[in-house]
Amino acid sequence: MKKHIIRWSFHAFLMIAAYLILSNLVFFPHQIICYDVYGYYLYLPQTFIYHDLSMNNPDQVFALLNQYGSSSTFYQASLLPDGTYVMKYSMGMTILYAPFFFVAHLVAPLIGYAADGYSYPYQLALLLGGILYAIAGMWFLRKVLLKFFDEKITAITLLIIVAGTNLPVHTAMYGQNAMSHNYLFALYAMALWFTIKWHESFRLKWIVLLAIVSGIAILSRPTEIVILLIPLLWNIVSKVDFKKKNQLLKKQWTHVVLFSGIIFLIGSFQLIYWKLHTGHFIYYSYKSNPGEGMDLLNPHIAQLLFSFRKGWIIYTPIILFAFAGFYTMYYGNRKIFGALLAYTIVNLYFISCWSTWWYAQSFSQRPLVPALAVMSIPLGYFFQWLLQQKLFVKAVFSTIFLFLIFLNIFQIWQFDAGILDGERMTEKYYERIFLKTSVAPEDRDLLLLDRWYFEQNGFVNEQDYSRKLFKSESFENGETIDSITPVNGKKYCILDSSNSYSKAIEIPYSEITQKDHAWLRIRVSVFPVAPVDSLHIALVAHFSYKGRAYCYKTLESPELVLRPDVWNELQFDYLTPEVRRKRDPFITYIWNMKGGRILVDNLSVEVFEKN
Repeated sequence: MKKHIIRWSFHAFLMIAAYLILSNLVFFPHQIICYDVYGYYLYLPQTFIYHDLSMNNPDQVFALLNQYGSSSTFYQASLLPDGTYVMKYSMGMTILYAPFFFVAHLVAPLIGYAADGYSYPYQLALLLGGILYAIAGMWFLRKVLLKFFDEKITAITLLIIVAGTNLPVHTAMYGQNAMSHNYLFALYAMALWFTIKWHESFRLKWIVLLAIVSGIAILSRPTEIVILLIPLLWNIVSKVDFKKKNQLLKKQWTHVVLFSGIIFLIGSFQLIYWKLHTGHFIYYSYKSNPGEGMDLLNPHIAQLLFSFRKGWIIYTPIILFAFAGFYTMYYGNRKIFGALLAYTIVNLYFISCWSTWWYAQSFSQRPLVPALAVMSIPLGYFFQWLLQQKLFVKAVFSTIFLFLIFLNIFQIWQFDAGILDGERMTEKYYERIFLKTSVAPEDRDLLLLDRWYFEQNGFVNEQDYSRKLFKSESFENGETIDSITPVNGKKYCILDSSNSYSKAIEIPYSEITQKDHAWLRIRVSVFPVAPVDSLHIALVAHFSYKGRAYCYKTLESPELVLRPDVWNELQFDYLTPEVRRKRDPFITYIWNMKGGRILVDNLSVEVFEKN
């Protein structure tokens, strides 16, 4: 009689698929096409509905933006000098959204909805598309794991990846499945499977499919170029393996050329778009905000992994066993060890080099969600090792795993309940809320500064800060007019049509404070010589990265009210941003925008540090 094999992994997959569907319904979002998703998606309606990819008619874009509340600010595209716009995000996600967009566009008018790209059918289509990709990702991951492990280990690994990590938040809650991380998780699972199948058979279809998913992944997020390390280094662990792989690629040179050509073809969509809309084949679309970007020589690996703000190991501690699994994988399957380890190291490095490594209101490290597909393999090897140990060792580790799964699910609940903050966590606050179902209002003072609140309300808690006069400029190298006495010293700065800017005060952030923020109070005295109603002046403050301003703020007309024929003292409170580099300078000055004569004296900066 043939022995019946229980398909544990298939049952685990069905459980996960059911969870993904039900959780997306329970946590059904109010809005799906919003914020970053809106930016990924914007190509589609602008191309196929409004035929205005350059946004020559921005009023149409802003009208729909306001109608559907897709974003509080329009950061998803940048204004070009010619008055048109260029998209911030590359178009990889656009390609993945396209089938669901076209279905919704056909269905919307048939069921009485506006075929405008944003009505309910379009929103629902993207949600369903995200569910489909999440399920597909788990299906392909199961197939990959079964290549290395038996049914039980595969089932355990699948369940742990879902229950023990931040994957549920980004695949099954609040419409987060429409974000790139869910789709990229699926693409990585597919890439692993196609890599395995090509190395088994060298069939053309596998290299084509591998090229397509790799190309779209890179087009979705350019740092995903690390995906190429997986097929490139697959089966390499020694010099001999390297020579064999080199010989294989030479033998299969037509596949290599085809693979490269498909990836280039997919990437060329973006290059052509940039060329048509900016005049350049290569365009850095994030330059509208110099305060964030990729700093390859300034990684934040320790913070990325261990920070209580959003450290991957702090909030997804079960991933430690995947790292441990690399050790057991080295002895269990060296042929794939090098490829997966190289991907993991380079991927962590790239992600840690993004200056705002903690970005977004999210649980644990959102940009590392796609890496969970790869990390599931060393995690499986850890379980394979564990199942070979004595009962006591199994019991100890099983207890640890059960606790970490409970902790993960509980902290996801805390995140949903607003107890665990998605951006402002600190070690002291984490200790205060650990395994707590509520939080005292005073405990929230242990969080990092609520920048959004203070940007809206200003410096309302001055009593909690200590003040020091930091730097002043009395313009003693300036000039004087006989009839007007300086506020301080003997001279002042004269601004008119030939001299629009006062001398600036410039201070590196590292000299301002060693803390995460400070308030800066800028004071200056201004004497209008020209008629007040003919003037337009601004007190300007900003930080600078390589000569480009960020966190640019001004106090200017009509907020700035001047009295004629007297010295007017102006005051402006400025909250320091989360600077890109500690050496980035703070710069403040007066800008005479219309050219009428004014006098400027006694520009000063006071620093307020938290007690």
